[in-house]
Amino acid sequence: MRTEFTEEQLLDPATARSNKILRTCVHCGFCTATCPTYQVLGDELDSPRGRIYLIKDMLENNRAPDPDTVKHVDRCLSCLACMSTCPSGVHYMHLVDHAREYIEQNYKRRWDDRVLRWVLSKILPYPMRFRWALAGAKLGRPFAKLMPDARLRAMLEMAPKTIPPVSRKDDPQTFAPKAKKKMRVALMTGCAQKALNTDINDATIRLLTRLGCEVVVAEGAGCCGALTHHMGKTSESHSAAGANIKAWMKHVNGDGLDAVVINTSGCGTTIKDYGHMFEGTDLASDAKTIAGLAMDVSEVLIKLDMPPLPEQNMTVAYHAACSLQHGQQIKTFPKDLLRNAGFDVVEPADSHLCCGSAGTYNLMQPAISKQLKDRKVRTLEAKNPDVIAAGNIGCMMQIGSAASVPIVHTVELLDWATGGPLPPAFERDASAPQVPILR
Repeated sequence: MRTEFTEEQLLDPATARSNKILRTCVHCGFCTATCPTYQVLGDELDSPRGRIYLIKDMLENNRAPDPDTVKHVDRCLSCLACMSTCPSGVHYMHLVDHAREYIEQNYKRRWDDRVLRWVLSKILPYPMRFRWALAGAKLGRPFAKLMPDARLRAMLEMAPKTIPPVSRKDDPQTFAPKAKKKMRVALMTGCAQKALNTDINDATIRLLTRLGCEVVVAEGAGCCGALTHHMGKTSESHSAAGANIKAWMKHVNGDGLDAVVINTSGCGTTIKDYGHMFEGTDLASDAKTIAGLAMDVSEVLIKLDMPPLPEQNMTVAYHAACSLQHGQQIKTFPKDLLRNAGFDVVEPADSHLCCGSAGTYNLMQPAISKQLKDRKVRTLEAKNPDVIAAGNIGCMMQIGSAASVPIVHTVELLDWATGGPLPPAFERDASAPQVPILR
């Protein structure tokens, strides 16, 4: 793609980076075949290629974003399926993130949009605030249909029926390995996940220590910054990310770390991009170090060589989170681990397509999100599974709000298969399937 940025414009590092990305696009349109919003809406401007044209025109002309451009950029899920498909290697993720930051700085949204985005940015990244918000949403849930705004209805409907108790395992501490020590890792405990589902971190710690990991929960680490990053709120996202980098580098420079383990794939995609986010800043070197240590929990478990287990007589429908399969290009590890643990793993049709969660997307674009959710649930349940497994809390909440079978994190099943407790998502009764315990 030909671009016409001026030399003065190219002095800005973000614009120079976007210029390089734009120039790699050859207009082939392969991205449209795998773009969820294009499939749902059928509008070229709601495809990556269409958005690239809009972003190019906006940035190249240094113009204030118009409502139409903002609408189509806002509709992007950042599922990154286009990046898996693109034969030219267009780094769409960095381009759309730059566009969002530019829009945030140069466009005045309607007052209700501004309020909603401010509320989400001030609540979701903070677990205790989020817990209080969930408690309020639980009280308001019976009145969801009376809400005039579809986004408010979506917030109330997505609130879980029960709020899990606070897990003390999320407090800064170190967990000793239960077997011969193989690795020393820091666990990213996250933000929203700590309020929505405390079983995932608990299961991760049990599983990693059982397999020979010393697990550190670092003081000062929190939200990865993804939630505000994808809203274009760069200062807030960099503040959260910077705190993580400093917290984990204390351990890197102390007793050392073999990995920073992430069990929420959306966070993993962002943390692995810290090197880009902090390029040219005082934290550049440390950010690159942390990005290099960042690993999805499935990557770590593959390295730990989990021993094979007998067949479990349980069918698991595996949902591949977009941030894992497209953002991190991890496609086989979770399925390999589940099969190695004795589970029968099946995949839905169009497994490359997004479920519609996408961070805060299901709250800000509820109509499109619902269409994607309904399709994803249909294709998963068409496989007649006993359980659905996923590697991202957002996907679990999205799919779990409509699925008729339990949905659990992949780590919960692996923890159970190797001696951990029954995942709470299963009903604790005589019909609950049993699995062998690894001794």
